[in-house]
Amino acid sequence: MLLVLIKINIMKKQILTTILAFLSLANYAQTSNKYVNISKDNLALQGHDAVAYFESNKAMKGSKDIRATHNNTVYYFLSEANRIKFLKNPVQYEPQFGGFCAYGMSEGYKAPINPDAFTIVDGKLYLNYDLSVKKEWSKSKAEHIKKANENWEKLTSEK
Repeated sequence: MLLVLIKINIMKKQILTTILAFLSLANYAQTSNKYVNISKDNLALQGHDAVAYFESNKAMKGSKDIRATHNNTVYYFLSEANRIKFLKNPVQYEPQFGGFCAYGMSEGYKAPINPDAFTIVDGKLYLNYDLSVKKEWSKSKAEHIKKANENWEKLTSEK
């Protein structure tokens, strides 16, 4: 009888540990993408290949069959080679400001993007709301990047 009670207590602890681990992961999944511009399916860049921006200087749709997940965010790629490059150094290819509009962030808010409205500056990918916003942002990129970095730091450090 005592052995049965001990086994029941062990099982209760295992179940409780499993539930707590699940809740912790669920909470991580819910909060980890708070500052990432993603679809409801956790898809970044509206399915565009992050590496292609750098390799081809174009916004190119990736394939849902060639994908990678990084920090609970899904990325699509044109090729397995691009997927491998991304996985070797995701920080190199991830868009700045969580993939939100760089101009919007320089003004202190998160705004959606058009994947075709992008610029690469000093090896970093910056996206904009649309091509007209990109044109405005491009007039003073350095100033906008500086302000956006300051605003991003404030935003992501808030609890």
